[in-house]
This record gives sequence, C-alpha cells and structure tokens, in this order.
Amino acid sequence: MTSMSVISEVSTQEWGVWRAFHMMRRQLDRALETQLQRDAGISAPDYEVLLALFEADDNQLRSRQLGELIGWEKSRISHQVSRMESRGLVERRECSDDLRGVWVGLTTDGRRAVLGAMRKHAAKIRQLFLDVLTEEEKKVLLSASERVLDAIGAPVCDDVSRRAS
Repeated sequence: MTSMSVISEVSTQEWGVWRAFHMMRRQLDRALETQLQRDAGISAPDYEVLLALFEADDNQLRSRQLGELIGWEKSRISHQVSRMESRGLVERRECSDDLRGVWVGLTTDGRRAVLGAMRKHAAKIRQLFLDVLTEEEKKVLLSASERVLDAIGAPVCDDVSRRAS
C-alpha cells in the first residue's frame, strides 16, 4: 500500500479534525504537567499513580492492577514506582496471599502530595477545558470518548464510564 492510498483513506477535513484534537490534547497535557510541577512539585505520571492509589480501597493496589488502571506496561509501572518510592511518596509491600504479588501503597507524604495537588489541578482542568465547553459539547465529547475507548478495547473503558455517570 502506498502512502498516497493511506492518505486518501482520510479526508482533508478528517485530517484537520485529527490534527486539532491531537494538538489540543498535547498542549493541554503540557499545561497541566507544568501546573502540577509548579504548584505541587510532582509530575503528571506521579499524579496518575498517586490519584489511583488515593481512590483505591485502603489506598493500595497490586502493581498489576495499578498498571491496568492507568494503562501502563509492567516495566513503566515498576520504574515509576521505584522513583516515587525513593522520594517517599509510595511504598511496596509483599502480598501475603501471593508471594509473586506486590502491593503499592500511598504513604503519608504521598497522600499529602496528591491532596495538595488536587485543588489547583482541578481548577486548571476547569479553566482550560471544562469552562470552554458547553454542556452539550461535554456530552458529545463524553460519548465520543467512550466510543473511541470501546473501539480500542481499552481495559479502563468500564472504569471511565462508571466515573462519568
């Protein structure tokens, strides 16, 4: 298949939609990352891990569950958790009922970090994203996001739908 035939499968208008979405997402991610670093001293990956643990029962998850929840590979979880553990944000504990399993838990410093980040992070999300969309646009975006996640077969699709409801 030539590159011209691949390009012709997507219209000029569709490429415009894709590029605008892609650029918006990258710039939004960058702005939110900057805000987290500035206001809370943590990275976006730190925040993802801390938030998942904060929302989990007993503020802990198995490494495998954590990876599935945030959509990361095992090695990425391992490296991220190691960095965060060295900074005292999380701790690893052996799983008593499965010697191969490891629990990742939120420490007091990790809890403090995520709580400190949440308010300003939510305010930035509101300012840059939620407040610029109408209620109808939010509904359409939610529906479109769920359909795309379904098409991908992402393991977090059900979790996203439950949280949005």
